[in-house]
Amino acid sequence: MFSQGSFIRILLTLWIALGLSACASFFPPEPTVTPTVTFTPEPPTATPEPMALIVNGEGITLVEFNAEVQRYLTSQTNLGKTVSADGASEAVKEDLTAQLLLAQAAHENGFTLNEEGLKSRIDSLAAQVGGAEALSKWQSEHGYSEQPFRSALKRAAESAWMRDKILAEVPSTAEQVHVQQILLYNQDTAQSFLTQLNGGADFDELALRADPLTRGDLGWVPRGYLLDPKIEEAAFNLVPGTYSEVIATEVGFHILRVLERDPQRPLSPDAYLSLQEGALKTWVAERYQQADIMFAEQQP
Repeated sequence: MFSQGSFIRILLTLWIALGLSACASFFPPEPTVTPTVTFTPEPPTATPEPMALIVNGEGITLVEFNAEVQRYLTSQTNLGKTVSADGASEAVKEDLTAQLLLAQAAHENGFTLNEEGLKSRIDSLAAQVGGAEALSKWQSEHGYSEQPFRSALKRAAESAWMRDKILAEVPSTAEQVHVQQILLYNQDTAQSFLTQLNGGADFDELALRADPLTRGDLGWVPRGYLLDPKIEEAAFNLVPGTYSEVIATEVGFHILRVLERDPQRPLSPDAYLSLQEGALKTWVAERYQQADIMFAEQQP
């Protein structure tokens, strides 16, 4: 394929050649003169900006990525935390990858923040910080030039839309069990407690000895809420009124008892938030496995 400039040059060359041959049939021959054709060079092709991260063909430039890393380091310093440059880079990489995956899914689900919506958000931000000039100053202080700021705001809004959609799909009720535990920090002591239970000792009395404040009452818990899968599996396999064997975890040695079971109980606010966080992490992890992701060090 020819560019427009090269095609025009070819036409000019043909016109000159045809014109000279036509004149030769009407006028006496004159000394041969080689015409001089001046070519205007085409402007050089713009060099693609280096990319730091590409997710399913959509990328974050190296300049934007480095600026985001610097903002992360500054924010952690302001919080009194020390983070290495590599640690900051990894954290930003994970966050931006998740944002891109969420924003792309928002597009798939029919939501894209258009120019009008973006302008509205920028105007709202300006109003919150004291006007357009104050917002411009804020951008400068935080290492944002105009276009990267708009891109980051658009990406954040779209990813937040998809995040909220995922969280809204988590049901507010679930199967739950009411769990009580005896938690001890010595295996022999835990085995001694289990022997006493098997001999007819009262679970409540032993739980009170292990934990005078709460008697080991964990309350109602759904699947996916307890931190250790072994504890959860044991709790949901118990018949109400029965207790487990000694279960060893990183925390200690547990003996569980299930007091009640409800197949569809409203979640507590804490449990609901925990399940929402789990649903979001699972979604991102699954999308990550399916995505075509390239980091800077992998690029030629």
